[in-house]
Amino acid sequence: MIYKGKESMTLSDLLTRPAHSIINQSFDSRLRLDMRNPINGDGFGVGYYRENDEPCVFKAITPAWNNVNLNSLSNCTESKLVFGHVRASTQGVLSETNCHPFLYGRILFMHNGGVLAFGKIKKKLVNHIEEKFFLFIQGSTDSECCCALFLDTLFKMGYDPEDPNTKYDHKVLREALLTTIRLLREWQTAITLEPSLLNFAVTDGESVVVSRYITSKTDEAASLHFSTGSRFFAYEPGLFKMERLNRSQDVIFVASEPLTFERGDWTCVPTNTIISITKNSTVLMHPIMDEFYDSGVVERSSGLAMSKGLMGGVPTKNNGELVAEGAIDNTVAHLPPLEREGRKASEIVA
Repeated sequence: MIYKGKESMTLSDLLTRPAHSIINQSFDSRLRLDMRNPINGDGFGVGYYRENDEPCVFKAITPAWNNVNLNSLSNCTESKLVFGHVRASTQGVLSETNCHPFLYGRILFMHNGGVLAFGKIKKKLVNHIEEKFFLFIQGSTDSECCCALFLDTLFKMGYDPEDPNTKYDHKVLREALLTTIRLLREWQTAITLEPSLLNFAVTDGESVVVSRYITSKTDEAASLHFSTGSRFFAYEPGLFKMERLNRSQDVIFVASEPLTFERGDWTCVPTNTIISITKNSTVLMHPIMDEFYDSGVVERSSGLAMSKGLMGGVPTKNNGELVAEGAIDNTVAHLPPLEREGRKASEIVA
């Protein structure tokens, strides 16, 4: 989940209070189209920028819905730019070093998906990058290696991510991310034609670039949506919506699964597309033109992404309960995670 706004928002209004927040999504299988992988419980991370534009990251290996420190932190922290990620591990052990987002200098980086045959291309990737970016890698995931490759790409473009005075814009970040995707695609497809899912998100604290990409012409990539408006607010406890008073984009969300119940709030990003959010909060969308681009002519299958738990739909309310559009309505308690455990947010202390 990504939030970028002209005004700061409390993290709790983004991460814990909405009924379909990423924290609730990580727990409640009814909010997902894929019922075989109902829980993202392998840790989480939150990255945000303070008023002085300094980035901060909080990670933990406990499930996001069961972390009292996250509840305390989110209630007293505000930011204009937030990255949130809940993890269901595909590679790497359970450790904080494997949790997203990854931070280097002012750069935050997240990944949703997986690189196929990564063990066979890891040596090529490591040999390609500069030593300082190899030393940046502390965990054991393909995602962190992809982050190192992105940082190396920026550096070879003439933008040192280690220098706090380095200035980027959305065009620079987009070019670097496209090059990162190209390198991974070339290395992976030389070994196997099985698809890699490469939904990446990166920011320098001002601009944001996000990809929805898969190395396939017949499969859908992991789901990705965005929403823009004038204000994001709660109209009932736990229920939020996007308000549009004019054509302004004062509030921008990007998320794997929609955070509100209004279909009209969200735009689905087409497969093999990259979106950019400029410093001035303009959303731009560009197709990724390569051998896997299909101009929307071919109807892609969502089966692969669904089988990996990476396809989400707009949630609906069914007799007061939350159900993902197209999902099976399993019997799962509709209470927020803390209350499921017999606790209340007001009872939580740091």
